[in-house]
Amino acid sequence: MTIYIDPPLWPAHGTMFSHLISDASLAELHAFADRAGISARAFDRDHYDVPQQRRQELLSAGARPVSAGALTRILAASGLRIPASARPEKLRPRLRTMWDKLLPDTGSVADELLERWAEPHRHYHGLVHLAAVLREIGTLERAGELRGAADPDGTAASRVRLAAWFHDAVYRGAAGTDEQDSADLASHLLGPHMPARAVDDVVRLVLLTTDHVVEADDAAGSVLSDADLAVLGAEPRTYERYAANVREDFAHVPEPDFRRGRAQVLDGLLARTPLYATETGRRRWEPAARANMLAELSALRGA
Repeated sequence: MTIYIDPPLWPAHGTMFSHLISDASLAELHAFADRAGISARAFDRDHYDVPQQRRQELLSAGARPVSAGALTRILAASGLRIPASARPEKLRPRLRTMWDKLLPDTGSVADELLERWAEPHRHYHGLVHLAAVLREIGTLERAGELRGAADPDGTAASRVRLAAWFHDAVYRGAAGTDEQDSADLASHLLGPHMPARAVDDVVRLVLLTTDHVVEADDAAGSVLSDADLAVLGAEPRTYERYAANVREDFAHVPEPDFRRGRAQVLDGLLARTPLYATETGRRRWEPAARANMLAELSALRGA
C-alpha cells in the first residue's frame, strides 16, 4: 500500500490544494492522515484535500509525489475512486426525477426528503445509499422477487420504493428510534397523497428495516430488506469504504464503544441463516457478505 500526493493545483479558500490518496486502502489512508494531523473534515469520499503548505511535510512522512493525471489513474485502478455520477451533487437531480415519476405532483415532499438525505452529518446513510437501495430494488424486481407481493391495487413496487425513500429519512444514529421517526414521517408526508392502506404498508416496510426480520411470505419486505443490506455483499474495497463511512456516521462514539457495538451488529447478522430473504439476494450477495463481515470483525477485534 502506498500513499500518493499530486501537485497543489486546485484553488480554494485563498490557497492551492493537493490531493492525498491511497492505492489500496481507505483505512490506511485515514491512518496516515491521522498521524499527520490532517482533519477528518478534509476527507472527500476518496481523497484528502491538503493545503500546499502541508505538502512537503506529507512527502517527508512517506507520501509519494505523482502528477495529477497519474494520481487519477492510480485512484481509478485502486477501486476506491468515487465516480462523479455517484457524488451527492450529481445524484440529487437524478433522484428528484425518480421521485417525480414515483409520486407525481408531490415536489415539496421530495424536496424535504432530499434535504434530509443530504444532511452534513451523514456519511454512509446519505444520498449515495438511497440511490443504491433504489437501484438494488430494481435489480430484485427484474429478477421476479416482487411477483409474490400482496398487490391488490398494482402499487407494490411503488410502495417498496417509497419505503426506501423514507427508511433512513430521519437519521441521528439512534437505532430503533430513527426507524420509528422515519415511519412517522412517512405517515405524515404521504397521508395527504395516498390511500390510507398504501400509507400503512409503506410505514410497515420502513419499520422492517429496524431489524430486517421479514416473514417468509412478505415479498415486498424481503426486497426492501435485501436491497438495504446489499452493500454487505459488495466487492471488498467498496465494503471497506462502506465500513469507514459507518464509522464516520458514529464519530461521536468513542473507539472502544464503537468497536464493541459494531461487532455485536456484525455477529447478529452473521448468525442469521440465511442472511438475505430473497433467492436472488442469497445468490448474488451472501457469500461475499459473510466474507466481508468476518474480515471486518477480525479487524475490529484484532486492533
